[in-house]
Formats: sequence, C-alpha cells, structure tokens
Amino acid sequence: MAAPTPYLLLPGSARSTLEFYRGVFGGDLDIHSFAEFGRSDGPPEAVAHGILKGPVTLYAADAAEWEQPFSAGGLFFALLGVASSEILRQWFDALADGGTVVDPLTTRPWNAVDGQVRDRAGLTWLIGWENSA
Repeated sequence: MAAPTPYLLLPGSARSTLEFYRGVFGGDLDIHSFAEFGRSDGPPEAVAHGILKGPVTLYAADAAEWEQPFSAGGLFFALLGVASSEILRQWFDALADGGTVVDPLTTRPWNAVDGQVRDRAGLTWLIGWENSA
C-alpha cells in the first residue's frame, strides 16, 4: 500500500522551499511554472507543480490567488527509523536551520531517541530511532 505524500500549497515560496528540502534530504527536483502549465491564476514564474523525489518525497506548489496557503497545528511528519541515526541527526539539524527546535533529540526511557523540529516552512517533524540494546 502506498503511503500519503505531503503536497504543500505555499505563499509564493514553493521553489525555495523545495530547494531547501533537497538540501536537507537530497534527491531530484522537478519544478513546473504556472506559465508552463498555461495557468493565469498567479504569476507566470510561480510554481504550479513541484516534486522532490528522494529519501523523503514531497510535493509543493505556490498557492493560486483563490487558494489558502499551508498552515498546520496539531500535525507533524514522522521520520522514525527511516534512515541511520547519523542521517536522522543530520536531517534534524538541517531542518532546524532557520526553524525552531521544539523538543531536542533526547534518549527516552524506552531507549529510543527522538525530537521535534519546526522548519522554516512551518512543518513540524518528529525524528527518531531505536537505540541498539
């Protein structure tokens, strides 16, 4: 079964946000403008559809004039055990650049490490891994 993939509508920052995430996670970026898609409900250079394909896959576009841009409360994206602890630490630190550490990476009583970070685009990430016994 395929997992849901986040698709963010951003307030004119889709290109820079996708480039930021490519810098964090790596992967390949494919971006198409409103002009390329023949859209007239925003600036021609705005992102109509962008996708980052890699260890973390994300979609993003610039919100059209009539669309509500992304905002979230009570939601985070979980990256639990999806890579080595070293890579997960790197992602946590990179996401914190220009963002906010909500809960630092901490060893929990059940011997797992996790923490939360809200990145510069407003997404909150729960990142963690299980320690070896």
